[in-house]
Parts: sequence; C-alpha cells; structure tokens
Amino acid sequence: MQTLLYMGIIFLVGALMQWASPKVGIPKVVGYLLVGLLIGPEVLGIIPESFVEGSHVMIELALSLIAVLVGANLKYQRLKGLGKQILTITLFEGVFAFLAVSTGFYLFVGFLDGSAQFAVLLGGLAAATAPAATIAITHELKAKGKFTTTLLGVVALDDALALILFTFAVMLGGVFISGGELSLGYLWEAVWVILLSTLAGGVGAIVSILIDKLFAHHKGMETISTLGMVFIVYALSGLWGLEPLFSALVMGVVMTNLSDDFDLVEEEIDNHLEEIIFMLFFILSAMHLELSALRTMPLVVIAYVLLRLLGKVSGVWIGAGISGADHSVKKYLGIALIPQAGVAIGLVLSLQNEPAFASIAPTLLHVIIATTIIHEFLGPIVTRYVLKKSGETDA
Repeated sequence: MQTLLYMGIIFLVGALMQWASPKVGIPKVVGYLLVGLLIGPEVLGIIPESFVEGSHVMIELALSLIAVLVGANLKYQRLKGLGKQILTITLFEGVFAFLAVSTGFYLFVGFLDGSAQFAVLLGGLAAATAPAATIAITHELKAKGKFTTTLLGVVALDDALALILFTFAVMLGGVFISGGELSLGYLWEAVWVILLSTLAGGVGAIVSILIDKLFAHHKGMETISTLGMVFIVYALSGLWGLEPLFSALVMGVVMTNLSDDFDLVEEEIDNHLEEIIFMLFFILSAMHLELSALRTMPLVVIAYVLLRLLGKVSGVWIGAGISGADHSVKKYLGIALIPQAGVAIGLVLSLQNEPAFASIAPTLLHVIIATTIIHEFLGPIVTRYVLKKSGETDA
C-alpha cells in the first residue's frame, strides 16, 4: 500500500507542477526535476530512499517509450527532402560534441577517479539534444524555411546518433575499466551489439505490425498490443546483452515508416500517455540526486556545458560548410542545439545498476541532471533568438 501512496503523491505534485510551471515561467522539465528533488529523500523526505531504489521498473518503462517516440520522429516522408545537409551536419555536431567533452575532461579533469572512462562516457552523453523545446518554439513562432527545416531535421536525427555514440562509449569505458587495450575486437563487439540491437528492434516492429492488423484500426487495442511488444523487445534486448534503448528506437523507426496504423498509436500516446511518461521519468530521475555531490562539482557542470556547446557549434560550422548549407545555418544552428534532457538522462540512468560502472555512474547522473536544468532554461531562450535571427518567423 505504501508504494501506491507514494505513486499517488508523485502524480498529484506532478500535475500541480505541470499547471504551475508556465505560470511562474519555468520549463516543465525543470519543474519536474525540482519537485522530484524537493519531495525526494534529499530534501523533505516525503518519498523515502527505499521507494527510489525500487523505482527502476518504472524508469525502464518510461525509457522504452521515450526511445520509441524518438524513433518515430525519423519518418522518411518527413526527412526525404532534407538531403545530405541534415545528415552531414548531424554527424559532425554529434561527433564533435563527443570529442570535445571526452578530450576536455580527459585532459583537464584528471583528478576524478577513473578519469578515462568518466570522460568517454560523458562525451557519449554530450551528443544528445532534447527535441521538445525546439519543436515547441518553432510552432509558437510559426517558423518556416530552410533554417527551420534543417534545425528540426538535425534535432530529429540527433538522439539516434547519440544512442550509437553512447553504445561505443560504454564499450570503450569497459576497456578502460578492465585495463585492456583498445583493439579491433572491441570495436567489432560494439558494432555487433548495434547490429543485433537493430535486428531485435526491426523484428519486434514487424511482429507488432502484424499483430496490429488483427484489430482493424481499433486505436485502443493497437496501442495496448504495441506497448506490449515495446516492453518485450526492450526487456529481451537487456537480457541478451544488447542495447535496449537502441532496439526500442529502431522499433519506432520501422513502425512509423512501414505501418500507417502506427500514426493512430502515436496519437494515443501523445494524447494520453506522453505527459504521464515524462512526468514520472523526470521526477523519479531527480530523486536519485545527492545535493552534497552537486555542491562539490560546479566546475565539472560548467565545463560540461561549455565543452558540449563548443563541440556542437564547431561541428555545425564544419558540417554546414562541407554540405553547402546557408550562412544562417552555419552561424546560428549550433547554439540552437543547447537543450538536453530525456535521452541523456535515460542513457546515464541505464548505467546505474551496472557493476562495472558503479564508481562513476552516480557522478555522471549528477552532472547530467544539473546540466539539464541549465540547458532547459537556456534552450528556449536561445532557440527563440536564433529563429528570429534567421528571418523565418512571423515575429
């Protein structure tokens, strides 16, 4: 009964924060993180540590659906007209963010225990960008044009690239922890994991599509069966030693491109589940924070924000130049990629129960959640600024 009581409290305060956030001028993501920290074990203690330690099932459930929704953004009909510019810019800004953060922390933050694996994992997290704030601002300003299309395309592809980079980062981190040497064997293992995760997600999507045909456009039943297959694919990928988040993302990509009925499922999730999923995810994530740890790492947080921004801006500059993108894209797109939230937190949460990363996983989580608050405050402001600078808004 206590678990149900705590869930009721989380739902109630989450709903109140959703209502209050726009009234006090803070992003909902930040509101959820703050309220989670407030009612969690570190501050008021309304939700005890025992509940937080047992919340991994709810977090995994939210992560599986978040990954599917990220994949659903990669619809061919939306992306086919974007051309090589989107792909080139995404590749460069993601890889440069990874390199800037990994190299910067390895060279300048060597005082941390396990600095090599910490640096490479933090770099793997740096590529991810949160699409929600960007999409909301473009809709608000009614922005249309080449810059806006390129921005939305990069944001849509960014998290998929982040999942790939993070998979390689986990493999590299394992090499450093084991004291081994990087070899083609380790790289092939990472590639093999990604290929098998892709296969698992693709097969799961095909099975889900076939099952959905039994329900003849019945939105409720299609949504239920799809959710069931998402949970099965996510769980099996974890049990088989694959990357569950990547399998779920591939599942979303395949379903959104091969099944017309998946639009109905997306609509149901958007209308009835998405807000609950994100509310639970961010509130529970914040409850894992330790304030004492946050107070000891302001320089680490600032360094991550600046190095990630440097990687994004320089990567966009080079990628835009190579692909022949407009000057406004080259000049402004990089700083529009500041927002970072769900996928980055999800990736670092996936390490919390991994024995190999026990010494650094909590620190990684503290850094990412702290920087999420910064990124989600700055992101909408910067995105609004660059869209107006691009001249593609009505404002």
